Amino acid sequence: MDGLAKRGNFVFVVRTLSRQVDTFPAFPKNMRIKEVIKALERWAPPMLQEEYDNCGLQIGDPEAEVGEALLTLDCTEEVVAEAVRNKCGLIIAHHPVIFKGLKTLTGRNEVERTLLAAIRANVAIYAIHTNLDNVIDGVNGEIAARIGLEPLHVLDPKPGLLRKLSVFVPHAHADAVRNALFSAGAGSVGDYDECSFNLTGVGTFRAGEGTDPFVGKQGEMHKEDETRVEVLLPATIEREAIAAMTTAHPYEEVAYDLYPLLNAHQKIGSGLVGEWGEAITEQVFLEKLKAAFAKSVIRHTALTGKPIRRVALCGGSGAFLIGKAMAAEVDAFITGDVKYHEFFMPEGRLLLADIGHFESEQYTPALIQRRLAGILPTFATRLSQTGTNPIHFH
Repeated sequence: MDGLAKRGNFVFVVRTLSRQVDTFPAFPKNMRIKEVIKALERWAPPMLQEEYDNCGLQIGDPEAEVGEALLTLDCTEEVVAEAVRNKCGLIIAHHPVIFKGLKTLTGRNEVERTLLAAIRANVAIYAIHTNLDNVIDGVNGEIAARIGLEPLHVLDPKPGLLRKLSVFVPHAHADAVRNALFSAGAGSVGDYDECSFNLTGVGTFRAGEGTDPFVGKQGEMHKEDETRVEVLLPATIEREAIAAMTTAHPYEEVAYDLYPLLNAHQKIGSGLVGEWGEAITEQVFLEKLKAAFAKSVIRHTALTGKPIRRVALCGGSGAFLIGKAMAAEVDAFITGDVKYHEFFMPEGRLLLADIGHFESEQYTPALIQRRLAGILPTFATRLSQTGTNPIHFH
């Protein structure tokens, strides 16, 4: 059975069974690819991807209808063949197939052959990569859930992703405009929502020729008692918030200010910090990782001899966050792709555990499946059964 762990505005699924099931609704419904994309990008907006990344629809017509999606960590020729066998018109992958620029499409390498196979079979490919890494209930939230870790905050929050919106509203309509902004997702500060600041004052204006003023008369200067409503909002919902505000506002011309902020967004960024209710030994910690991520061995630094309760983690290649993890004073840091010299960096201040790139992200397709099932319950999805881990052990 699955359990739910709630933290602030996020609910994390704690997996107590490793077996996953495909979602086949009783009454499956075809959907346009753009509708599926819209559901995914409300969760992990493309603007959150790293500059080097290439998320989004890589091949396919967004207007095309598909009856089922195949979910995978990597999209390879074999995965495309699996999609064709199962009549899946859309592949949703974590890692992009098109990562660097393409100058030819002749089938001379794995990437080109995969793309050609998808084009011939009319199978669309969508990638949701570092934008899913950078939301707290994304890849890293799934890793935390798999080991029963309660997520606390992002390890390395991103700056420049917050806005302050100030709007001037007649007193009698302030509640309606505020509530519209809250419904659009504005007004959250950490684990608090419906946050706003309000000032009262007097606004003046003169309606010009051809206007239809809500109050006042054309050609006459009017004074109106107004409330200045201020809310914070993530840049990812800027358009939606402004649209909701203007729809709820009674004025023909809405006066508002939108300010970019340097404050870091505490729920968007790289890595995650979490903790257990009680500390465990390093040996128990390592065995927990082996069991959760199907590892027979784990590369790690020398044991520190200290108990582990507070943990930082980053799926994929997260060695660039070792310094951030040390600054956060965690007991351990979990990631993948750690190089030889990087194992020297902790200097006994924390236990560094490398569980592997593939292993840390292997449950991402199941995470995407659960999310889509909650948003699009009539759309069928299937977890790929094709192994794509390029690293083998003997």
